[in-house]
Amino acid sequence: MADNSRVLRRLFDERVRDLGLTAAQARLLLSLERNPSENQAFYAERLEVEPITLTRIVDRMEDAGWLERRSDPADRRARILHLTDKATQIVNELQGIVEIMFEEMLAGMASGERKTLVALLDRIGENLSRARKKELVDG
Repeated sequence: MADNSRVLRRLFDERVRDLGLTAAQARLLLSLERNPSENQAFYAERLEVEPITLTRIVDRMEDAGWLERRSDPADRRARILHLTDKATQIVNELQGIVEIMFEEMLAGMASGERKTLVALLDRIGENLSRARKKELVDG
């Protein structure tokens, strides 16, 4: 799984680079599309980067006009991230890249095999989440 994940990340990096984005920027844009209006801490955790690293990424993307920070009404210290209209086209292109990559990964698999794979991956994810929670409690 780790080897396949590494190859997938490398392929994603190469394809988004053609759009003038780093993989972290692309992942942030896709995360903002899927999970809108969250604070920077949320996205740092999703991208598995330190908050200061995300702040630097956001600074560059805000300067480029792809996203904006707004005050969080529930917490004056926090900033909520929002995609701009300018980001819409690039997000659509990123979604297209992801769809093509999924089709490439699943090439040659019948519909039933794809459904089975999704179910098995969901189960693995649930098992890993349960194990992680147990570690945190026992830790």
